[in-house]
Amino acid sequence: MNQNASPELDRLIAGYQRFREQAWHPKLERWAELNTGQEPATMIIACSDSRVDPAQIFDVDPGEIFVVRNVAAMVPPFETAPGHHGVSAALEFAVQVLKVKEIIVMGHGLCGGCKAALSQSLKGTEPGQGGFIADWIALLDDAREEVVHKHGSTGQIAEREMELAGVRASLANLRTFPCVQIKEGRGQLRLRGAFFAISDGLLHLLDEDTGEFSPVA
Repeated sequence: MNQNASPELDRLIAGYQRFREQAWHPKLERWAELNTGQEPATMIIACSDSRVDPAQIFDVDPGEIFVVRNVAAMVPPFETAPGHHGVSAALEFAVQVLKVKEIIVMGHGLCGGCKAALSQSLKGTEPGQGGFIADWIALLDDAREEVVHKHGSTGQIAEREMELAGVRASLANLRTFPCVQIKEGRGQLRLRGAFFAISDGLLHLLDEDTGEFSPVA
């Protein structure tokens, strides 16, 4: 018996075996194409939440979307200070190297990161005890002020508005990147906001002219 075995790993291995049978062998031609490189047309910035996998929600094959996932689907503003800029590096790669034509920021319902940003329950905690999260979601502090002013800091309505505000904030931060500004200005890149509601499985798209999210028909 393998001493390193666990129910969690066993479940993943079983999934891998299904993948080999149902997705690898039947699509060998597609995998051969991907072996030479990738040309996704769309980048999706989504939350790390285990319930909102973009590939599953949009039902796409490997190679179709370039995905970055983090707490609350956040994009930090452009900056040149030294540091480890993971999201910025992925964005730069997608825009400058892969030359994606579309970037979608997708928030979601019941987002723990947005709820923590709204309640500020982790504010003042030490790194490793919640401090890393608190520092990250502080990117939403400005958006939070408007939400709290209109809807308070607790309750389902305020939480949903915080989730939607997070998408708008990330779109605004995307537009601080020179490469995004140039390509969007030339019509070579489109930015979109989206929201997936876990409660009913509906995808909503943002109309930036009105600032409202509407469900996809």
